[in-house]
Amino acid sequence: MAALSGQRRLERRWGLLMAVPAILGFVIFTAGPMVASLGLSLTDWQVGGTPSFIGTENYTALADDELFWKSLSATTYYTLGAVPLSLIVAFVVAMLLNQRVRGLPVWRTIFYLPTLVPAIANVVLWIWIFNPDFGLLNSLLRQGGLPAGMWIYDEDMAVPSLIIMSTWAFGNTMVIFLAGLQGVPQHLYEAVSVDGGGPWHRFRHVTVPMMTPTIFYNLVVGVIGTFQVFNQAYVMTEGGPNNATLFYVYYLFRKAFRESEMGYASALAWVLFMIIMVVTFLLFRNARRWVYYEMAGGR
Repeated sequence: MAALSGQRRLERRWGLLMAVPAILGFVIFTAGPMVASLGLSLTDWQVGGTPSFIGTENYTALADDELFWKSLSATTYYTLGAVPLSLIVAFVVAMLLNQRVRGLPVWRTIFYLPTLVPAIANVVLWIWIFNPDFGLLNSLLRQGGLPAGMWIYDEDMAVPSLIIMSTWAFGNTMVIFLAGLQGVPQHLYEAVSVDGGGPWHRFRHVTVPMMTPTIFYNLVVGVIGTFQVFNQAYVMTEGGPNNATLFYVYYLFRKAFRESEMGYASALAWVLFMIIMVVTFLLFRNARRWVYYEMAGGR
């Protein structure tokens, strides 16, 4: 018994030793900068100068900052459009790829490939697709006898265009949905078929309820990701036209690295952190009403 206890102590020590690099990495590169940014958010600091403590003035100034509200509105608009659309597209494709068809591994690879395209290359590709003069999208519309659009170069169409673009790299969400679909017990489908149910009944009464934990996971990850959207505004539109795509993180970037207002940018970062925390909390609170966990005995 003493030898067993000694073995456990040895394993615990080695486990802690192996965890030290990860713990140090978190403290130095994540927790440390977060604490530092919280302190900076209470100061007026221009890069190259000396920080001066101003309390909560940066936070109170946000209420009168029109661009803050504009960026928050644009980001919320993008989130409300991109998340549901991406979830629907990824779920439908996952269901198609869950069928027994010839060449299934090839089809799965093809649908996942866009996710492997580097972020900047992906954005450059879509700049060409949205080009109003010689872009692929307008060329297809003209060939079909439909009116062309200005897409990201039009104030009203800029965010909807980026929402359409968001469905391009749905590979990771699709793979998670596919894993969830393959975990649905087949005997439930058989039970519905025995009761005379068709494909729609199997989808409604088996697939959707059993997939709600996976849907919820992808929903939370999608919301957090879209609230941090940056590449599209930075490379494609620079926040335009007329600040239509001035997403929150891009506005934070401008304040920090173009206007050198590090204190104000830190306040923006903490406000975003709190917004994501609140939204995530509300999602988890509401999940009790519709997410079904089989192993937990229900909702």
